[in-house]
Amino acid sequence: MSILNGIHIQPRVSANTAAIAALRGLPTSVIGDVMGGRLVGTTALRPVNRSLVSTCGNAFTVRVRSGDNLLIHKALDMLEAGDVLVVDGEGDTTRALVGEIMMTSARVRGAVAFVMDGAIRDADAFEQHQFPCWARGISLRGPYKEGPGSINVSVTIGGMVVNPGDVIVGDGDGIIAVPSALAVHVGALAHAKVTHEQETIKSILDGTYSSAWVDAALKQKDI
Repeated sequence: MSILNGIHIQPRVSANTAAIAALRGLPTSVIGDVMGGRLVGTTALRPVNRSLVSTCGNAFTVRVRSGDNLLIHKALDMLEAGDVLVVDGEGDTTRALVGEIMMTSARVRGAVAFVMDGAIRDADAFEQHQFPCWARGISLRGPYKEGPGSINVSVTIGGMVVNPGDVIVGDGDGIIAVPSALAVHVGALAHAKVTHEQETIKSILDGTYSSAWVDAALKQKDI
């Protein structure tokens, strides 16, 4: 479609099942650590669900004008099983972009989660159906349906760039996006770090943990 009217719809990027499998079940914090320390992952987006919910799936991206969900409705018709609907709503929380009806449509199509850099409503329904959702806020006010917007383009959510087809991992700490081409390598590094962290916790519990590294680090700073 022409972008002259402010509407831009790109073809979907198919899910990479091997990439998703490589990251499923891993903590977002660990993935973030092995991907470059302290500069990856979302800020300000929080899980809507009160009970612990995690997700791992294919990024289906949408960018909309704040408070407008016309292109999100179009995106619902394009979702496939395993998709995570990732919406750049410009961080606006004055109007909800999605609610129970749109969540139900996504569930029927096999989508596994919503990630909204904006507000949602019907929060209790997301908990009731155990449909994972991360958002910047909650608002009872409904959205406009005028456009403009884009589908399957690069978006920014919570300070993190997401490209169509990235692997989205979400848990109680937030959301992280991993390019599918890097997922297997990142997954291997993250599994190794999880094992190391489990060994550290075990050493703390059995009294064998050493914190000598702290004094060594301070000595390097002439403290």
